[in-house]
Amino acid sequence: MGPSMRAAVYRRRGELEIVDVARPRADDDLCLIEIDRCGICGTDLHMVLDGWGRPDSIGGHEWAGTVIEATDRSLVGRRVVGGPEEPCGACPHCRNGRANLCAGRDQPGVTPTQGAFAEYVARPWSRLVAVPEGLDLHRAALAEPLAVALHAISQASLATDDRVMIFGAGPIGAAIAAVLADHQHPVRVVEPSAARADLAARLGARVLEPADLPAPGMPMDVADDPADVVFECSGRSSAMERGLAQLERAGRLVLVGTGMAPPAFDPNRILLNELVVTGAYNYDDDGFARALDLLADPGFPADALIEPQPVGLDDLLDTMRRLARGDIAGKVMVKPR
Repeated sequence: MGPSMRAAVYRRRGELEIVDVARPRADDDLCLIEIDRCGICGTDLHMVLDGWGRPDSIGGHEWAGTVIEATDRSLVGRRVVGGPEEPCGACPHCRNGRANLCAGRDQPGVTPTQGAFAEYVARPWSRLVAVPEGLDLHRAALAEPLAVALHAISQASLATDDRVMIFGAGPIGAAIAAVLADHQHPVRVVEPSAARADLAARLGARVLEPADLPAPGMPMDVADDPADVVFECSGRSSAMERGLAQLERAGRLVLVGTGMAPPAFDPNRILLNELVVTGAYNYDDDGFARALDLLADPGFPADALIEPQPVGLDDLLDTMRRLARGDIAGKVMVKPR
């Protein structure tokens, strides 16, 4: 066997094993990247804790690192983040400018691509995005979830005076709040976790408890203080249902958080108030570039969104459990080496 590396390998539901595996190799198509940071995503929690994962796979897709081997020697030393998967370019979605819906996209937990809960990954240069000079890799690793947040905002078609409510102040919900605060757009955040509620308040949001939002009595009734746009970022069916009930007539519910239990929507509320329910999956075509520009802006509150201390691979599973409980507010970065 050639050179090895440490990696967190998913075995079965709730089980990660930290082991030495074969290190990937650079070739004519692939650059070898040493991972500096990899964020823990909500999808990673589903893969490991809920058993969505592919046994013997290595997760982690929110990463930043440095190219250390490449056939093109000019690429060595470049600081990069992992970019979007290569779209097919031929399906109707790609042709219509919606590559995030590409018919040939990877299937989470199924496609056997090694992730970055490991010391190294190998990727084509075309799937990497260069990190702007002066932006440290700890912040740069937030590019992927921030690109997700930017796409959710795009899906909402926000107007300047739209009243916005966010359910869940986990990493994506907090990132949406941070982007809107950066644009001086007031938001309300519904978050029962004390740690995440505190983060939302520090970002300038008005924080509410779920109990503060009684559902209107009849399907045609509108809440007392409704929202024009609701971003549901928790993935909880109860939050999806409550979020729909908070909408003004002609309002939009954008589903951003993935969850295991489906909601029970009242179709009469949707019909009588002409509500729009849509999803937000992955990124706009320019999402990574816009995210990195924001992260490089000293005025953007990236440091508030990221936990200051990274964790090692040995602490990954315990940290996932703490994130699932809502004990940790910000994005946790893993430092594999």
